[in-house]
Amino acid sequence: MTLAQNNKTTDEVDTSIMVVKDSTKTKRDPINVLAPSKAAFYSTLLPGLGQAYNKKYWKIPLVYVAIGIPTYLYIKNDKDYDLYRDAYRRRLSGFPQGSVGDPFPNVTDDGLIRAQQQLRRNKELALLIAIGMYALNIVDANVDAHLLQFNVDEDLSIRPHFRYNEMENNTNLGLTLDFKF
Repeated sequence: MTLAQNNKTTDEVDTSIMVVKDSTKTKRDPINVLAPSKAAFYSTLLPGLGQAYNKKYWKIPLVYVAIGIPTYLYIKNDKDYDLYRDAYRRRLSGFPQGSVGDPFPNVTDDGLIRAQQQLRRNKELALLIAIGMYALNIVDANVDAHLLQFNVDEDLSIRPHFRYNEMENNTNLGLTLDFKF
């Protein structure tokens, strides 16, 4: 049987309109196995540099806030601790409570000792938190660099499906897992 328009039979296929997909070519970048260690190294040298290496620039202010606040609290508690310690030493050297030059005239000697203990605890806690945030910065840069290389293209996908079963007159819900090689 022939067609009148282009004089081709129905058994022939018009290859001029076909689109062929080459499944051997992938669009993914090659995996750089050194990228996570490089990001962690950069964050170790300068906090936030690993996040910049991963192109997650919005995380850099968070890193500096997370490290900066405990550092500020450490410095403030250290200065206050020195102030209370000097006031207590002044009283031990013979100056009475409330004398001229006493920064805490209404605080007893026992109160000065308790304030020093509390400030020392706060100072040590702030130092531990600052070190923890520094380590978390390094871990974040490393993990983020690993996740940037994670394969999320269409060849691996999980999709929900919703189908109506006409035989049983109910609906089927589920997940479809597709692997394309």
